[in-house]
Amino acid sequence: MEITLATPALLFPAISLLMLAYTNRFLSVAAVIRGLHGYFKTHPDELIYARQIEQLRRRVRLIRDMQLFGVLSLLFCTLSMFALFAELLAMGKVLFSLSLISMVVSLGLSLAEIYRSVGAIDLQLSDLTGNTQRADRGAT
Repeated sequence: MEITLATPALLFPAISLLMLAYTNRFLSVAAVIRGLHGYFKTHPDELIYARQIEQLRRRVRLIRDMQLFGVLSLLFCTLSMFALFAELLAMGKVLFSLSLISMVVSLGLSLAEIYRSVGAIDLQLSDLTGNTQRADRGAT
């Protein structure tokens, strides 16, 4: 396979957009955690929040790992370009392969985090459904 200096350069925009998306996901989860923390301080009922806290912990870890592999992908991509610039074709190919593998791992973790996110929303919806059913029973 022929690989030139331009080949790894094609990944730069994709990796940059991925990192931006991952950062936005992290910031939104952090905002939820901060809001939950503030609410918990005024309404300390651990049983209600235990499952939400565990979901949020898992999501933060997944986002951290997504970002880690995204950064590794960018690092390997940059090193690949440097190797190709130095006319080290074999090393450039290996580094570019590592970059692609890192990106695939990062995307896989992103998919897992999306499923966790949906699970967290389902948890909140089940809490709402439970509260609505209790309110309906109290009204009759």
